[in-house]
Amino acid sequence: MNRRTIHLVLGPALYLLVALGLGKTGVIDYTAAKGIGTAMWMIYWWVTRPVDITVTALLPGVINAMFLIVPMENVISQYASSSIILIFGSCLLTAPWAKIGLDRRISLKALSLIGPSMKSQITVWLLAAIVLSNMMPNVVVVAIFTPIAVSMLQAAGYEDIRKCEAAAPILCAIAWGSQVGGAGTPLGGAMNITAISFIEEYTGREFMYVDWLSRMLPYTIIATAVVLTAMLLKPMKIRELEGTKEYFENCYRELGPMKRDEKISLILFIAAMLGSFIRPLYAKLLPGLVPAYLFLLLGFVNFVLVSMEEKKLLLSWEEAQKEVMWGMLLLFAGGLALGQILTGSGANDVIARAISSAHLTGGIGTIIIFALLACVISEMTNSTVSAAVTLPIAIGVTKALGLDPIPYIFVTAMAMNYESLLPVSVRAISVSYGLDPDKLLKSGIGITVLRMCTAVLMGYLMMRFWPGFGTLT
Repeated sequence: MNRRTIHLVLGPALYLLVALGLGKTGVIDYTAAKGIGTAMWMIYWWVTRPVDITVTALLPGVINAMFLIVPMENVISQYASSSIILIFGSCLLTAPWAKIGLDRRISLKALSLIGPSMKSQITVWLLAAIVLSNMMPNVVVVAIFTPIAVSMLQAAGYEDIRKCEAAAPILCAIAWGSQVGGAGTPLGGAMNITAISFIEEYTGREFMYVDWLSRMLPYTIIATAVVLTAMLLKPMKIRELEGTKEYFENCYRELGPMKRDEKISLILFIAAMLGSFIRPLYAKLLPGLVPAYLFLLLGFVNFVLVSMEEKKLLLSWEEAQKEVMWGMLLLFAGGLALGQILTGSGANDVIARAISSAHLTGGIGTIIIFALLACVISEMTNSTVSAAVTLPIAIGVTKALGLDPIPYIFVTAMAMNYESLLPVSVRAISVSYGLDPDKLLKSGIGITVLRMCTAVLMGYLMMRFWPGFGTLT
């Protein structure tokens, strides 16, 4: 029996072991045991990957159909929730960018400021990734920046990226910058939308994006300074890349003046982003136009507008099918569906009581436990999976302790928004372009520890000294 087959079998075996071993013997409630078993099966497959992680995200529907842990509509509805619509609308808004060259224009404009020294290279790549990840999913940012960085290195004379000493810090700066920036706004990735979904489910009302921005901004600034300082202090074998500034300037000049299609796409995206953050100003006037449907509305416009250059639709459905990140949508939905099973089955209450028995008080110890759990799962799988697994536990534990879960959700989100060690998820893009996985791991260990300590410390300080940290608009 090969390793993949063993992992395939051990997933459902874990489910049966927990469901029957704990549930049928009366150790815990049988329904709750099935909920915990579902989580164990999914987490095991997410870590060992006998099937694609997106396929694993379909398990809540499959398992619930067989064992009816919670009402089926509660699970299936998560695959078409407003959060899914938001990500879908975001994909529609940015889908024409590659075709019309807007993504390349934005990237090259920022990078044309870059200098030849490695320190300036790291600084600009990191900061550019952080800024752009505040406007779109971090996986998109890495997918845009990485091939440009590889082309730059090849233009500087480094054909073998795997052996290039300059490649590792630059490609890591892109990947890590996208993680830090992704924490800053709900638009940074599906993990943040997952957190918002849990907040809305807990509070029973709409979440305003400005609340996320204001509470995450101090952390984003400090985390940026910590990661950048750590990268700049690390010894570098190569100190300069000749001709890189000229390379970017020439590439940008070759694009020519900004075209009408690019302007329209940029305006639509800015309108969607701005409209999401000023939502409190028009929420009463247009109660149905929440960010999810604002993004869908403006993304839909791309299907109607005609390109001035190509004389055809700015976005066709065939193009949308290629550009929309269907795998990310399913992965995100699977996380939400798992959350529904954990909550509806009572599994969260069982887990919360078990953790609460460790005499947690809601102080720094509780924060460290949540942060460590979120960080480990993010590194082993990805931030979206971490959000789906960790946040329901954080909510359950804090409620059991009689605490407000909202501050702990934000602190846990700080910890889960980082992936820097293994060649999976966002990091797989960098490795696929030639980054040595060993260099990724060795370079990332210290950064991961520093960044998690930053999340714990910033979260603790803000919870203690910011009276309104847990108060939502």
